[in-house]
Amino acid sequence: MLKLIQKFLQINRYSEVKNEFKDLFLSHPNYPSLFAITDSFDLLSIENAAVRVSKEQIVDLPSNFLAYFKDELTLVERAKNFVRISTIKKGVQKISYDKFLLDWNGVIVAIEPNNVVARENLKVELSGLKYFLPFLLLAGLSFFYNVYTFYSSIFLLTSALGLVVSILIVQEKLGFKNGVISKFCNLSANSSCSSVLNFDEHYSDKWISFSDLPLLFFGASFIAILVQPLSSSVFVGFLSLLAIPVIVSSIWIQKFELQKWCVMCLMVSFLIFTQSLIWFSSDLFTLNFSFETIFPFLFSLILLVPIWFVIKSIAKDVLSNENTLKELKKFKRNYSLLDFLSKKVSYTNGLEDLRGLNFGNRSAAVKLTVIVSPSCVHCHKTFQEAFDLVLKFPDKIFLNVLFNVNPENVDNPYKVVVERLLSINRSTPGKTVEAISDWHIKKMSLKKWLKKWHVDSVSMVVKQEINKQYEWCSKNNFNYTPVKIVNESLFPNEYELNELKYFLNDFAEPKEAVLEKTA
Repeated sequence: MLKLIQKFLQINRYSEVKNEFKDLFLSHPNYPSLFAITDSFDLLSIENAAVRVSKEQIVDLPSNFLAYFKDELTLVERAKNFVRISTIKKGVQKISYDKFLLDWNGVIVAIEPNNVVARENLKVELSGLKYFLPFLLLAGLSFFYNVYTFYSSIFLLTSALGLVVSILIVQEKLGFKNGVISKFCNLSANSSCSSVLNFDEHYSDKWISFSDLPLLFFGASFIAILVQPLSSSVFVGFLSLLAIPVIVSSIWIQKFELQKWCVMCLMVSFLIFTQSLIWFSSDLFTLNFSFETIFPFLFSLILLVPIWFVIKSIAKDVLSNENTLKELKKFKRNYSLLDFLSKKVSYTNGLEDLRGLNFGNRSAAVKLTVIVSPSCVHCHKTFQEAFDLVLKFPDKIFLNVLFNVNPENVDNPYKVVVERLLSINRSTPGKTVEAISDWHIKKMSLKKWLKKWHVDSVSMVVKQEINKQYEWCSKNNFNYTPVKIVNESLFPNEYELNELKYFLNDFAEPKEAVLEKTA
C-alpha cells in the first residue's frame, strides 16, 4: 500500500516528501485506514479530499486518484478510452471504463498537484554512488597494477554484478525496503522475492542462512580477482561449477514447491552458471590448483565472514529499533492517550478576555495559548514551535501569546519587553511578528532589541492588560513558564509542542464514515 501511495505522490510531483509521508503514515494510530492517508497528507500540507462520488462523475474527476476497486486500494489513472489501475497484488492493468465502474465503490482520494516546477526528472540520484566509489577505486588500481585478459575481465564484471544483486537480496531478507528491489521482485504476478527468500525461515536465526551465501561467494570472488585476476578467475570458475547443484535445487523449489519466482535469485543463478560455463568451455579449465591460486579467495572469504556477520547483527538491531520506534510513535499519536494526559485548566473564566498577541484563524478548532516570559530561556523554543505550527496550519490553529510578568516588580529589566510588544501590537499590529520574532526566535540581546523597538510611551490599557494576565496566571498557580494550553486543557509535558500537528484533525469535526474504512 505504501509504495502505491508514494507512486501517487510522485505522479503529482511530491517526490520530495515520500519518505516523510512514509514515517507519518506507518506511525499513524489508524494505519492503514483512509483516514491515516488523508491525515498524513494534511500534516504535509498537501491539499486533499476523500469523498464518495456518483459513478457518472468519473469523467469530471482528476486524471489520477486513489480509489477502492474490488475492496482494494487502487491507484487510478484516467485515459481517453481506458483506465490504468495499479494494485499491490496484480500490478498495473488496463481496463475499460465500464469494467472499472462495475467494481468501484465510488470512494476516491484526490490531491492537488504540486505547482512547483519539479526538477526531479533532470536530477540523477547519486546518493548510492558513494558506497560504490571504494570498489571502483580498487578496480582501477587493480587494472593499473595487474594484467587482465578477456576472461578475467568477464569474471570480475560478473562477480561485481553478483555482489550488487546479493546485497539487494540480503536487504530484502532483512526487511529493508528498497524501490529497486520492489521493481525487480514484482515484474509479474508469479514473481515474489519475499516468498522465496523466506522459504528458509526455519534457518533464519542460524549462524548462516542461504541468502548470505551469494554475498559471501561474490564478495570473496570480487576481492580475489582484484588481487590475482587470472588465477583467481580459474578458481572462481571451478567453484561456480560446484555450485550448479545448488542452482538446480533453487530453481526446482521456485518452480514446483513455491510456484513463485525470485527474479534476483534467478539473476544470481544466471551469473554463477555463466561463470561455470566460461570456465568449463575456455582455456581456463583445469583441476590443478596450487595454494597460491586458492589463497586469495580463501583469505577474502575468511576476511568477509566476520565482517559480514557484524554488519548483519548491526543491521538487524537498526531494523528492530526502527520498528520499535514506529510502534512507540503510533502509541504516542493516539488521541485517547493525549486526551487522558491532558488536564483541564483549573480557572478558565476570563481566558478569552485576555488580549495577548494573536496569530492564525480565530475560528479554528484548535485554540492554542502559550504563556511565556521574556526572561525564560525555554520560552524561546515554545514560541518558535507554536509559531511554526501557525505558519504551517494557519487555518487550523489560533495562537494566543500571553505573558506572565509581575507588574509590580520594578527591578525586572525584561518587563519593558512585554510592555513594548503589547504596545506595538495595539499601535502597529503589522510589526508584531517581527518584534516578537526578534526576541524569541532571533534571540536579540535586551539592549539591541530595545534600541530597535522603541516606543514613545506605554498606555494605561497595556499596563492593565499585563496585570490581568498576571492575575489570571496566579489564580491557576502558573508560577512557571512556559505554559501550553490547548482548548482550555494543559498540553501534556510528555509531548513536544510541535507534536500537536498530529492531532489537529482529532480536534476538528469527526471525519465522514468513509474515512474510517480500512484497507
